[in-house]
Amino acid sequence: MRITGDALRGHTDMILLSIISEKDSYGYEINKKIEEWTERKFSLTEATLYTSFKRLVQLGYLTSYWIQSDSNKKRKYYAITKQGSDLLENQIQDWNHMKQMIDKIVSK
Repeated sequence: MRITGDALRGHTDMILLSIISEKDSYGYEINKKIEEWTERKFSLTEATLYTSFKRLVQLGYLTSYWIQSDSNKKRKYYAITKQGSDLLENQIQDWNHMKQMIDKIVSK
């Protein structure tokens, strides 16, 4: 089964904030983690990923900074802010509540 974008629409921010809350990271690395953790059933398009990053930075949920890698490549890293951590906590609570309600509905 392949997970479609429709199934996760509205949850992209929570997914990104959750990963970045573990450690600062850059886009390619984050998408590789998503692919790995979902056994290659889901990944974000580059457009979705970077549009989300830009919006999350503008809203104050993430900050960004550049690091030069050992191979002389510059990578833009993202870090979660206190405001982003608070949002993530609320989103996880909402997700768990919604999941419980849907489980009740579909298990009847």
